[in-house]
Amino acid sequence: MNSSLALGLAALLTSTAALAQRPGEAAFRATYKELVETNTTLSQGDCTLAASRMAARLKAAGIPETDLIPFAVPEHPKEGGLVVLYPGRDAKAKPVLMLAHIDVVEAKREDWTRDPFTLIEEDGFYYARGAADDKAMAAIFVDTLIRYRQEGYKPRHTLKLALTCGEETNGVFNGAKYLAEQKRDLIDAAFAVNEGGGGRLDASGKPQFLGIQVGEKLSQNYTLEVTNPGGHSSRPVPDNAIYHLAHAVTAIEALRFPVTFNATTRDYFTRMAKTRPADQQAAIAALLANPGDEQARTLLERDPSDNAILHTNCVATMLDAGHATNALPQRARANINCRIFPGSNAQEVQQVLIRTINDPKVSVTIPEIRNAGTNPPPLDPKVLGPAETLAAKMFPGVPLVRTMSAGATDGAFLTPAGIPTYGISGSFSEADGNGAHGLNERIRIKSLLDSRDYLYTLMKIYGDQK
Repeated sequence: MNSSLALGLAALLTSTAALAQRPGEAAFRATYKELVETNTTLSQGDCTLAASRMAARLKAAGIPETDLIPFAVPEHPKEGGLVVLYPGRDAKAKPVLMLAHIDVVEAKREDWTRDPFTLIEEDGFYYARGAADDKAMAAIFVDTLIRYRQEGYKPRHTLKLALTCGEETNGVFNGAKYLAEQKRDLIDAAFAVNEGGGGRLDASGKPQFLGIQVGEKLSQNYTLEVTNPGGHSSRPVPDNAIYHLAHAVTAIEALRFPVTFNATTRDYFTRMAKTRPADQQAAIAALLANPGDEQARTLLERDPSDNAILHTNCVATMLDAGHATNALPQRARANINCRIFPGSNAQEVQQVLIRTINDPKVSVTIPEIRNAGTNPPPLDPKVLGPAETLAAKMFPGVPLVRTMSAGATDGAFLTPAGIPTYGISGSFSEADGNGAHGLNERIRIKSLLDSRDYLYTLMKIYGDQK
């Protein structure tokens, strides 16, 4: 064996040994595997089963059964969840809540390279539906409480954990909403730590930044519909339902909402500017000074991540039209998904769509409202300070930013209920967001284990905070 090969092998063995020395890692991986491999899709899965399996692990670790509180409603027996209480020393100190959803987006085996419901380790990644979103955080929180119990750790503040179902699908039973509206005292807390935050890696795996999510957009669907008597396709007429719908969708494609900043996004762009190329730095400065600067806006919108948080966005996501290949369409529908900037609401955007389409033949309706829009939680130094101080120690040199999520999390139900909710994970994702909601979802194993270390330490800091 040549010397370079020997050195390389030694380094690999050292690295592997170092990873293996992380406390309780084997047990964590088993918890994570069990949770990921429990199908929790809406169509065929069972969140109640997943929650009960996590409860069994917590009970086996010594957490009293009285502190394990499963919940479900009769109408949705497979969409239940779990609340865990980890009592603190000071009854007057307000609790801190950990929140994670355990349901996942649908996944078809025939579309995936690997079985989406088998956790597969390959080339330094874990592959599976939910490997990242959000079973990574859910498993980490369960593992954290198990480790605390095994250590005999007694925080000053009571720590709580809520594992919920329904986050991934609008219009269904949502566990976080249920708890906020029906069991508010059970999850009462000074603040909550949730998904939504995290960092991004470049193509080489180097961290670009680490973010804490403070606030989120409102996700809202709209149904465009055109009805028509139809007729034989051999006798076409201008009044065609598909054409009306096509023109409406094209009008929405061209719709541009005004650039808007709030405290979170202004802070984000101010912090991120120094990490960007010169032209983007100039564009950020110009847009912060004048949100109406079209040239600066156009440059920044080239990055989908920037475009997602500069303003409200609406995009066509589904089409359904016609009933026969030889008939004029009697009905044409489209779904428009909008991500609404905080400060506006579903009804205001509905009116914008109606004016933009400008065609009385096209109805614009709201099929359901997931939640009302809400202002972001405050940039609270008692929450952000410890998270950023720890991040600076664990990930030295990585820029720290505050972000607004363009997606939707269950924080949208808790923040309005008086539990300010922040996305804090210490996890870094690939540039494509780890394939969450898409094919071949994955998470870098190092990122998963680093997030585990980060949240384990951070929750102790919060637990002991004065």
